[in-house]
This record gives sequence, structure tokens and C-alpha cells, in this order.
Amino acid sequence: MTDSSHTSHENVPSRQRKRFAGISSRAYEHPADRSALVALRKLSGFDTVFKALSGLLPERSLRLLFLSDSVRVSDAQFVHLNDMLRDACYILDLEKVPPMYVTQDPKPDAMCIGLDEPIIVLTTGLVELLDEEEMRAVVGHEVGHALSGHAVYRTILLFLTNLALKVAWIPLGNVAIMAIVTALREWFRKSELSSDRAGLLVGQDLQASMRGLMKLAGGNHLHEMNVDAFLAQADEYEKGGDLRDSVLKILNMLPRSHPFTTVRAAELRKWSESRDYQRIMDGHYPRRDEDKDASVTDSFRESAAHYADSVRTSKDPLMKLVGDIAGGAGDLGGKLRDKFTGGGGSAGKGGATGGSEETRQSGPEDPES
Repeated sequence: MTDSSHTSHENVPSRQRKRFAGISSRAYEHPADRSALVALRKLSGFDTVFKALSGLLPERSLRLLFLSDSVRVSDAQFVHLNDMLRDACYILDLEKVPPMYVTQDPKPDAMCIGLDEPIIVLTTGLVELLDEEEMRAVVGHEVGHALSGHAVYRTILLFLTNLALKVAWIPLGNVAIMAIVTALREWFRKSELSSDRAGLLVGQDLQASMRGLMKLAGGNHLHEMNVDAFLAQADEYEKGGDLRDSVLKILNMLPRSHPFTTVRAAELRKWSESRDYQRIMDGHYPRRDEDKDASVTDSFRESAAHYADSVRTSKDPLMKLVGDIAGGAGDLGGKLRDKFTGGGGSAGKGGATGGSEETRQSGPEDPES
């Protein structure tokens, strides 16, 4: 065995798992992740902030910080985590194994950061919370971030979030900086869905991935929790309430860096049952040596198709309203007013008539609910 910063893989997974030689991150990236990143890069002022912080926050300072106040995973420290890291890099064929650190923090968390090269950080709260298979999925999740090149943007998000009040020297107003932080958070929430998929490809154990997400939500009380009931929460969250609740969901989400755990679990299980996942497991997936020939237009088309399908099949009241409007169901202003005020229908017919009309319009979606 060699030091974890070396590029060689002198290991095999602890149990037989499929390896995805030369796999491209395009294989597991969520369409919303790609489109959100494109939108982020187009945001006014992002290039200015990115270049300024890249020059002021050298890679060396990050490494020194973790070397001085964390424990580096290696053959001599946290050996079981070192083995998992090597396994994950072996399975996803990431040639250079990134350094990984364990830092004292009771809050369960993990991150992949770095401007030049990725660094993986796990908190003690996470290490103590998860069992081996659950942790394997988390390590695979972070290696997925590294393979996708997410570390740079995650680092910028961390510094802008923590130092938002101290960056007045950037030739942008605070409003512009907060707009960038909001856009970064939106992208990062989508990137988490991509990396959850990478974690499943590494662990190849859906139940372990589900257990890990449940523990992040409810702690180490698995005997009190149930995967099906947990996923039912996600379904209830998505379709429950009225339009006002939909708006509250958006407002609740804006300050968060991660998607809600129930939503992550539901998204991951949906992907695990898809033909795309099965094709990857069968060895049919995009390769990194094909990335240069990948069509940007196809990527945009896939993202657009994903969003259209999400609106069409969503049970959320706001998304169903958007679908109705897009389908020519009626006037946007009138429908918003009716939804918020409880009104509906034409004069003289009452709300019941308006309600039944809306039911008829959304009826074709019912089988997919």
C-alpha cells in the first residue's frame, strides 16, 4: 500500500463490485446539475468574483489548514476510510486519489473542496454515525464530486458564504454577491443529486445509500425508521398543500446548500430503477476519452427534456399550475389569483365548476402520480 496522495491503485474492493473503467461524469450527472452550472457561469459578475477569489485563496492555504487541525486519512490513520477511498477511486477510475481528512465536528457532514486539486473532508460526527456500507456510499459521493470537477465551485461557495460581509473590496455590490451565492447554492443542490448517484455506483448497495440519508435526517435510530415510510414523506412533501405551500417550499430551500434528504432519497431510488442506471451497470456508459466530442446541444436538449418531464409529472401544486399554463389551460394571472384566494370558475358558476375544470385538465397526469 502507498500513501493516499499517490496515483496508483494497489487495492481491490472489499467485496466484488463492478468497476467502470474510464467512466465520464456525464454518465451519472443529473441534467439539472449541468443546466444549473451553465446558468451559474452566465451570471453577471461571476467571472470577476471567481478570478478574484482564485487569486487570493491559494491551494496551499487550504492544505495547510487541514494538515494543522485535522487528521489525514492514510495507511496509518483511519485505515478503513483509506481503503474505502481507494476502492471508490478504483471503481470510478479516478487516477489520482485525493487527500482525505477527518475533522472534529459533531455535525455529520462531508465536502470536496479545492481550487487546483480536490480535498475530501469528513467530520467526526459523520464517521461516528454511519456503518461501513453507508460510509462507502458517502466516500463515493465525494469522489463523484472530484470526478465532476465540483470542488472549485464548492470552495467559492464556502468562502462567499462565510465571508459575504467582508468582501466589499470586490467591485460588485453586496446584492450582486448574494445573487452569486444564491445561484451557487442552487447549482450545488443539483450537484448533490449527481454525486448521490456516484455514491450508488461506488457502493452498489441502494439500501445502504437509503440508510445513510435517513441517518442524516433522523440520527442513529435505524430501528425506529423505515425506508418506505421515509420515501413516503418525500411524496407527501412534493404533492402536499396548495400553491402557498409551494412558494414556502421555495423560500425554505433558498438558504440551504443541500437538497432535503427525503427528496434526495426519492431521486436516487428513481434513478436506481431507471434504464440509464441499468445500462451503466451493464457496462454501457459515456467515457472520458469521448468528452471532447460530446455535444453541448445534446446536453442542453437533455436538460430541457428533464425539466419538461419534471413539470409534467410533478405532484407539486405550483408545478401542476405551470404545466396547465404551458398546455394552454388558461390565463396565468387569473389562475394565480384563484389559487391564492380559493376562487375559481366563471361568474355565476361558482368555485366548484372551476375546480372540476382544473381536474379535467390535469386528469391525464393522474396515472403517473
